Amino acid sequence: MSSIRWVYDITIILYALSVSLYFVDFLQNNRKANRIAFWLLSIVWVLQLFVLFLRIVDTNRFPILTPTEGLFFYSWVIVTLSLLINWFFRVDFFVFFTNIIGFVLMAVSWFAPNNYVSPSFSDQLINELAIIHITMAFIAYGAFTLSSILSIMYIVQYNMLKEKKVGKRLWRFESLTKLENLSYLLNVTGVPVLFLSLVLGLIYGYKMELAPAIFYDAKVISSFIVLIVYGYYLYMKVAREAYGRQLAYWNVAGLLVILINYFLAATLTEFHLWY
Repeated sequence: MSSIRWVYDITIILYALSVSLYFVDFLQNNRKANRIAFWLLSIVWVLQLFVLFLRIVDTNRFPILTPTEGLFFYSWVIVTLSLLINWFFRVDFFVFFTNIIGFVLMAVSWFAPNNYVSPSFSDQLINELAIIHITMAFIAYGAFTLSSILSIMYIVQYNMLKEKKVGKRLWRFESLTKLENLSYLLNVTGVPVLFLSLVLGLIYGYKMELAPAIFYDAKVISSFIVLIVYGYYLYMKVAREAYGRQLAYWNVAGLLVILINYFLAATLTEFHLWY
Protein backbone atom coordinates (compact mmCIF):
# COMPACT_ATOMS: atom_id res chain seq x y z
CA MET A 1 0.00 0.00 0.00
CA SER A 2 2.87 2.40 0.69
CA SER A 3 4.15 1.94 -2.86
CA ILE A 4 0.66 2.74 -4.20
CA ARG A 5 0.50 5.88 -2.04
CA TRP A 6 3.88 7.04 -3.34
CA VAL A 7 2.94 6.51 -7.00
CA TYR A 8 -0.45 8.13 -6.38
CA ASP A 9 1.15 11.25 -4.88
CA ILE A 10 3.51 11.60 -7.85
CA THR A 11 0.59 11.16 -10.25
CA ILE A 12 -1.45 13.87 -8.51
CA ILE A 13 1.48 16.31 -8.66
CA LEU A 14 2.15 15.68 -12.36
CA TYR A 15 -1.57 15.90 -13.11
CA ALA A 16 -1.78 19.27 -11.36
CA LEU A 17 1.24 20.53 -13.32
CA SER A 18 -0.31 19.35 -16.58
CA VAL A 19 -3.63 21.09 -15.93
CA SER A 20 -1.78 24.25 -14.83
CA LEU A 21 0.25 24.33 -18.05
CA TYR A 22 -2.88 23.81 -20.11
CA PHE A 23 -4.35 26.80 -18.26
CA VAL A 24 -1.27 28.87 -19.16
CA ASP A 25 -1.74 27.88 -22.79
CA PHE A 26 -5.43 28.83 -22.61
CA LEU A 27 -4.62 32.30 -21.28
CA GLN A 28 -1.48 33.06 -23.30
CA ASN A 29 -1.72 30.81 -26.39
CA ASN A 30 1.56 29.25 -25.32
CA ARG A 31 2.22 26.26 -27.60
CA LYS A 32 5.31 25.20 -25.64
CA ALA A 33 3.27 24.96 -22.45
CA ASN A 34 0.67 22.95 -24.37
CA ARG A 35 3.25 20.41 -25.57
CA ILE A 36 4.75 19.97 -22.09
CA ALA A 37 1.26 19.61 -20.60
CA PHE A 38 0.40 16.91 -23.13
CA TRP A 39 3.49 14.84 -22.34
CA LEU A 40 2.93 15.26 -18.61
CA LEU A 41 -0.63 14.04 -19.09
CA SER A 42 0.68 11.05 -21.02
CA ILE A 43 2.95 10.22 -18.07
CA VAL A 44 -0.06 10.61 -15.75
CA TRP A 45 -1.94 8.05 -17.86
CA VAL A 46 0.93 5.57 -17.56
CA LEU A 47 1.19 6.12 -13.79
CA GLN A 48 -2.57 5.69 -13.38
CA LEU A 49 -2.32 2.41 -15.26
CA PHE A 50 0.51 1.39 -12.96
CA VAL A 51 -1.60 2.22 -9.89
CA LEU A 52 -4.40 0.06 -11.27
CA PHE A 53 -1.90 -2.77 -11.74
CA LEU A 54 -0.62 -2.39 -8.18
CA ARG A 55 -4.18 -2.44 -6.86
CA ILE A 56 -4.90 -5.62 -8.82
CA VAL A 57 -1.82 -7.27 -7.30
CA ASP A 58 -2.68 -5.99 -3.81
CA THR A 59 -6.38 -6.95 -3.80
CA ASN A 60 -6.33 -9.84 -6.27
CA ARG A 61 -9.31 -8.35 -8.11
CA PHE A 62 -10.10 -5.60 -10.60
CA PRO A 63 -10.08 -2.40 -8.48
CA ILE A 64 -13.51 -0.83 -9.08
CA LEU A 65 -15.55 -1.96 -6.08
CA THR A 66 -15.13 0.98 -3.67
CA PRO A 67 -15.79 4.74 -4.07
CA THR A 68 -12.04 5.42 -4.12
CA GLU A 69 -11.43 2.83 -6.81
CA GLY A 70 -14.47 3.90 -8.80
CA LEU A 71 -13.51 7.58 -8.92
CA PHE A 72 -9.93 6.72 -9.80
CA PHE A 73 -11.02 4.44 -12.65
CA TYR A 74 -13.48 7.11 -13.87
CA SER A 75 -10.60 9.61 -13.94
CA TRP A 76 -8.43 7.13 -15.87
CA VAL A 77 -11.21 6.62 -18.45
CA ILE A 78 -11.47 10.41 -18.95
CA VAL A 79 -7.70 10.77 -19.40
CA THR A 80 -7.66 7.87 -21.85
CA LEU A 81 -10.54 9.15 -23.98
CA SER A 82 -9.26 12.74 -23.97
CA LEU A 83 -5.80 11.62 -25.17
CA LEU A 84 -7.33 9.45 -27.90
CA ILE A 85 -9.61 12.23 -29.16
CA ASN A 86 -6.77 14.75 -29.05
CA TRP A 87 -4.53 12.33 -30.98
CA PHE A 88 -7.03 11.54 -33.75
CA PHE A 89 -9.03 14.78 -34.01
CA ARG A 90 -6.76 17.46 -32.51
CA VAL A 91 -9.21 19.76 -30.72
CA ASP A 92 -7.39 22.59 -28.93
CA PHE A 93 -8.45 23.36 -25.34
CA PHE A 94 -10.52 20.15 -25.22
CA VAL A 95 -7.91 18.28 -23.18
CA PHE A 96 -7.65 21.23 -20.79
CA PHE A 97 -11.38 21.43 -20.05
CA THR A 98 -11.72 17.66 -19.88
CA ASN A 99 -8.88 17.12 -17.47
CA ILE A 100 -10.07 19.75 -15.04
CA ILE A 101 -12.85 17.25 -14.33
CA GLY A 102 -10.45 14.31 -14.51
CA PHE A 103 -8.13 15.92 -11.98
CA VAL A 104 -10.99 16.75 -9.61
CA LEU A 105 -12.22 13.15 -9.76
CA MET A 106 -8.76 11.80 -9.04
CA ALA A 107 -8.18 14.24 -6.19
CA VAL A 108 -11.58 13.44 -4.67
CA SER A 109 -10.85 9.71 -4.99
CA TRP A 110 -7.94 10.13 -2.58
CA PHE A 111 -10.32 11.42 0.09
CA ALA A 112 -13.36 9.26 -0.74
CA PRO A 113 -14.25 6.56 1.77
CA ASN A 114 -12.38 3.45 0.76
CA ASN A 115 -15.17 1.21 1.96
CA TYR A 116 -14.10 -2.21 3.14
CA VAL A 117 -15.47 -4.93 0.90
CA SER A 118 -16.09 -8.16 2.76
CA PRO A 119 -14.55 -11.27 1.19
CA SER A 120 -18.00 -12.82 0.67
CA PHE A 121 -19.37 -9.73 -1.08
CA SER A 122 -16.17 -9.36 -3.10
CA ASP A 123 -16.43 -12.98 -4.22
CA GLN A 124 -19.99 -12.33 -5.39
CA LEU A 125 -18.90 -9.36 -7.52
CA ILE A 126 -15.71 -10.86 -8.92
CA ASN A 127 -17.05 -12.58 -11.99
CA GLU A 128 -16.92 -11.71 -15.65
CA LEU A 129 -20.51 -10.45 -15.86
CA ALA A 130 -20.17 -8.00 -12.96
CA ILE A 131 -16.77 -6.70 -14.08
CA ILE A 132 -17.97 -6.14 -17.66
CA HIS A 133 -21.13 -4.40 -16.36
CA ILE A 134 -19.18 -1.98 -14.15
CA THR A 135 -16.43 -1.30 -16.70
CA MET A 136 -18.90 -0.57 -19.50
CA ALA A 137 -20.81 1.81 -17.23
CA PHE A 138 -17.65 3.81 -16.53
CA ILE A 139 -16.75 3.92 -20.22
CA ALA A 140 -20.23 5.23 -21.04
CA TYR A 141 -20.02 7.88 -18.29
CA GLY A 142 -16.61 8.91 -19.62
CA ALA A 143 -17.97 9.28 -23.15
CA PHE A 144 -20.97 11.30 -21.92
CA THR A 145 -18.72 13.54 -19.81
CA LEU A 146 -16.45 14.34 -22.75
CA SER A 147 -19.45 14.89 -25.01
CA SER A 148 -20.91 17.41 -22.55
CA ILE A 149 -17.57 19.22 -22.33
CA LEU A 150 -17.53 19.58 -26.11
CA SER A 151 -21.02 21.10 -25.86
CA ILE A 152 -19.76 23.56 -23.24
CA MET A 153 -16.98 24.52 -25.66
CA TYR A 154 -19.62 24.91 -28.39
CA ILE A 155 -21.64 27.32 -26.24
CA VAL A 156 -18.54 29.31 -25.27
CA GLN A 157 -17.41 29.66 -28.88
CA TYR A 158 -20.91 30.51 -30.07
CA ASN A 159 -21.12 33.35 -27.56
CA MET A 160 -17.65 34.58 -28.53
CA LEU A 161 -18.68 34.67 -32.20
CA LYS A 162 -21.96 36.39 -31.34
CA GLU A 163 -20.10 39.05 -29.36
CA LYS A 164 -17.46 39.27 -32.13
CA LYS A 165 -14.59 38.48 -29.77
CA VAL A 166 -12.23 37.53 -32.55
CA GLY A 167 -8.70 36.44 -31.59
CA LYS A 168 -6.24 33.55 -31.49
CA ARG A 169 -8.14 31.90 -28.67
CA LEU A 170 -11.36 31.85 -30.71
CA TRP A 171 -9.79 30.15 -33.72
CA ARG A 172 -8.23 27.46 -31.54
CA PHE A 173 -11.68 26.33 -30.39
CA GLU A 174 -12.23 24.54 -33.72
CA SER A 175 -15.37 24.97 -35.79
CA LEU A 176 -18.82 24.72 -34.24
CA THR A 177 -19.62 21.91 -36.67
CA LYS A 178 -16.61 19.85 -35.56
CA LEU A 179 -17.43 20.31 -31.88
CA GLU A 180 -21.04 19.27 -32.44
CA ASN A 181 -20.12 16.25 -34.57
CA LEU A 182 -17.58 14.98 -32.03
CA SER A 183 -20.11 15.45 -29.24
CA TYR A 184 -22.66 13.46 -31.23
CA LEU A 185 -20.10 10.71 -31.96
CA LEU A 186 -19.34 10.29 -28.26
CA ASN A 187 -23.05 10.03 -27.40
CA VAL A 188 -23.58 7.50 -30.20
CA THR A 189 -20.86 5.46 -28.50
CA GLY A 190 -22.03 6.02 -24.92
CA VAL A 191 -25.75 5.25 -25.26
CA PRO A 192 -25.47 1.64 -26.50
CA VAL A 193 -22.57 0.94 -24.12
CA LEU A 194 -24.62 2.15 -21.12
CA PHE A 195 -27.70 0.27 -22.33
CA LEU A 196 -25.75 -2.99 -22.56
CA SER A 197 -24.16 -2.31 -19.18
CA LEU A 198 -27.60 -1.90 -17.57
CA VAL A 199 -28.91 -5.05 -19.23
CA LEU A 200 -25.91 -6.99 -17.93
CA GLY A 201 -26.43 -5.45 -14.50
CA LEU A 202 -30.07 -6.55 -14.39
CA ILE A 203 -29.14 -10.06 -15.50
CA TYR A 204 -26.43 -10.18 -12.84
CA GLY A 205 -28.86 -8.91 -10.19
CA TYR A 206 -31.37 -11.57 -11.16
CA LYS A 207 -28.71 -14.31 -10.98
CA MET A 208 -27.65 -13.06 -7.53
CA GLU A 209 -31.29 -13.05 -6.42
CA LEU A 210 -31.32 -9.30 -5.82
CA ALA A 211 -34.72 -8.89 -7.47
CA PRO A 212 -37.07 -7.17 -6.85
CA ALA A 213 -34.91 -4.82 -4.76
CA ILE A 214 -32.67 -4.06 -7.73
CA PHE A 215 -35.57 -2.39 -9.57
CA TYR A 216 -36.12 0.05 -6.69
CA ASP A 217 -32.45 0.89 -6.14
CA ALA A 218 -31.69 4.61 -6.49
CA LYS A 219 -28.57 3.92 -8.53
CA VAL A 220 -30.39 1.71 -11.02
CA ILE A 221 -33.22 4.21 -11.45
CA SER A 222 -30.88 7.19 -11.89
CA SER A 223 -28.75 5.21 -14.38
CA PHE A 224 -31.83 4.63 -16.53
CA ILE A 225 -32.58 8.37 -16.30
CA VAL A 226 -29.07 9.08 -17.65
CA LEU A 227 -29.76 6.65 -20.50
CA ILE A 228 -33.08 8.38 -21.27
CA VAL A 229 -31.48 11.86 -21.24
CA TYR A 230 -28.73 10.97 -23.69
CA GLY A 231 -31.05 8.75 -25.69
CA TYR A 232 -33.36 11.73 -26.14
CA TYR A 233 -30.34 13.74 -27.33
CA LEU A 234 -29.87 11.19 -30.13
CA TYR A 235 -33.59 11.31 -30.89
CA MET A 236 -33.51 15.11 -31.23
CA LYS A 237 -30.40 14.93 -33.42
CA VAL A 238 -31.50 12.11 -35.74
CA ALA A 239 -35.31 12.14 -35.81
CA ARG A 240 -36.03 15.84 -35.26
CA GLU A 241 -32.82 17.06 -36.95
CA ALA A 242 -32.09 19.46 -34.11
CA TYR A 243 -28.70 21.13 -33.99
CA GLY A 244 -26.74 23.97 -32.48
CA ARG A 245 -27.37 25.46 -29.06
CA GLN A 246 -30.54 23.44 -28.43
CA LEU A 247 -28.56 20.19 -28.50
CA ALA A 248 -25.61 21.73 -26.67
CA TYR A 249 -27.70 22.93 -23.72
CA TRP A 250 -29.45 19.55 -23.46
CA ASN A 251 -26.06 17.83 -23.47
CA VAL A 252 -24.75 20.07 -20.68
CA ALA A 253 -27.89 19.28 -18.67
CA GLY A 254 -26.99 15.63 -19.18
CA LEU A 255 -23.69 16.20 -17.41
CA LEU A 256 -25.56 17.50 -14.36
CA VAL A 257 -27.70 14.35 -14.41
CA ILE A 258 -24.53 12.24 -14.46
CA LEU A 259 -23.12 14.10 -11.45
CA ILE A 260 -26.39 13.56 -9.57
CA ASN A 261 -26.34 9.92 -10.58
CA TYR A 262 -22.77 9.44 -9.48
CA PHE A 263 -22.62 11.32 -6.20
CA LEU A 264 -26.17 11.67 -4.86
CA ALA A 265 -27.73 8.36 -5.90
CA ALA A 266 -24.57 6.53 -4.79
CA THR A 267 -25.31 7.58 -1.20
CA LEU A 268 -28.81 6.04 -1.39
CA THR A 269 -27.95 2.76 -3.07
CA GLU A 270 -28.02 -0.45 -1.10
CA PHE A 271 -25.46 -2.49 -3.02
CA HIS A 272 -23.68 -0.27 -5.55
CA LEU A 273 -20.49 0.58 -3.66
CA TRP A 274 -18.29 1.42 -6.63
CA TYR A 275 -20.12 4.38 -8.21
